[in-house]
Amino acid sequence: MWSVPLWLTGLLALAAAAIGYGLRLVMARYSLKSAEARQQILLEKARLEAEAIRKEAEIQAKSGVLKAREDVENELKTRRQEVVAIEERMAQREQTLDKKVAMIDKKVQTVEQKLAEVAVKETELNKQKEDLVRLTEAERQKLQNVAGMTREEARNTLLSRISEEVRGETGMLIRRLQEEAKETAERESKKIVALAIQRYAFGNVSELMTSTVALASDDLKGRIIGREGRNIRALEAATGVDILVDDTPEAVVISSFDPVRREIARQSLERLVMDGRIHPARIEEVVAKVKEEMVEVIRTAGEEAVYAIGLQGVNPELVRTLGRLKFRTSYSQNVLMHSIEVAQLMSVMAGELGLDPLVAKRIGLFHDIGKALDSEVEGNHAIIGADFLRRNGESQILVNAVAAHHTDVEPESLYAVLSAAADAISAARPGARLETTGIYVKRLEQLEAIANGFPGVEKSYAIQAGREVRIIVEPEKVDDAQAMHLARDISKKIEQDLQYPGQIKVVVIREKRCIEYAR
Repeated sequence: MWSVPLWLTGLLALAAAAIGYGLRLVMARYSLKSAEARQQILLEKARLEAEAIRKEAEIQAKSGVLKAREDVENELKTRRQEVVAIEERMAQREQTLDKKVAMIDKKVQTVEQKLAEVAVKETELNKQKEDLVRLTEAERQKLQNVAGMTREEARNTLLSRISEEVRGETGMLIRRLQEEAKETAERESKKIVALAIQRYAFGNVSELMTSTVALASDDLKGRIIGREGRNIRALEAATGVDILVDDTPEAVVISSFDPVRREIARQSLERLVMDGRIHPARIEEVVAKVKEEMVEVIRTAGEEAVYAIGLQGVNPELVRTLGRLKFRTSYSQNVLMHSIEVAQLMSVMAGELGLDPLVAKRIGLFHDIGKALDSEVEGNHAIIGADFLRRNGESQILVNAVAAHHTDVEPESLYAVLSAAADAISAARPGARLETTGIYVKRLEQLEAIANGFPGVEKSYAIQAGREVRIIVEPEKVDDAQAMHLARDISKKIEQDLQYPGQIKVVVIREKRCIEYAR
């Protein structure tokens, strides 16, 4: 084995290091040149792309400018056409206005000429008026001198004469018109009323509400009164009525303006008498039970009345109030039955006159509903009922017909007239109502007293059960025309002062007798 010297080894290592460095230097130069070449290529490519984009942008900009210029030119052309059209219209309007102004100027000239002519004529008329006034005054003075009367005296005399002539002609005209109206109206009204009565026949009065409770013996009166009157006080406090225990044999009288309270008291007292246990606690128990039953009885009565007439959509409050009329009477006529009868009569007459029968039925059924409230509210039952119906949503036609069925207000429809007519027919038909002798005689006396209170009346007679009054006048004080006025005045006075069912006929008789004696 041979060995390499140490210095040679170092030299070889140094030579190897120099060679490696040179190789790396050569490779680095080559890489730098390659990078520069690539960079030049990329720069050239970017320059070419930028140039292409610039040229494309220039082309697009030129195209947009050309399009915008074209749009502006089109718009300017359209505006020019519109301006030309407006100028043409304005020119036409100016021509029209010029023509109108010329016409107005011409009319103004014409008006001015006419005003001048009117002024001249007015001056002439004023002059003629002055002349006429002067001549009239002169003629008036001549007439006064000839007649021996002043102007006021002549005017008063003329007015008096004309008043007498007009009064006489008025009386004759009233009589003629009344006769003509009677011939037509009475014939048609009698036909309709007769038809209504024929088609609706109802029995005579059979139900008479009584406030008398029959007792088995007078011994029960002491039990009803109780110790120191405690039982009767408890019964009066619970029912709100007055109980009269008098000398009437085997009977107790119940007094109250409210028919429902009176009926509650009657039924309660009858049950207590039958039960035999009469003391304050039992009285309160029985009265409370009767009141509960009475609410149901009232509601059922109202529903039955509505069902009998055939109405729909009736307010429950109206049904309950209507049912209270079951316990109310007028001249012994049950008011609920009377209301049903009026509804049927109105329906028949409305059908004959071409009106709505359902509306007529509704009015007839509710026309006396105020009588169920008149013990609680002050006033006339027709007005009370109308206000109650208005508050419960009924129509104005129905409200007016109810308020006007006793002429308390002016009728606004034929239904109001029919309600008054049907009410009078139902109340005045034979057997509908009963009157005591005292009431009957008193009404006849009042009727004759009203007639005798007018000047010129010699004698008056109430006939036909108070349905007619015949008045005999003094012929020297009352002429034919005044007789017509007198009949109307007496009928108005009777309407104001008396309350009566149906109608009263007023007949004024003027008779002139010439008497001589042959001797």
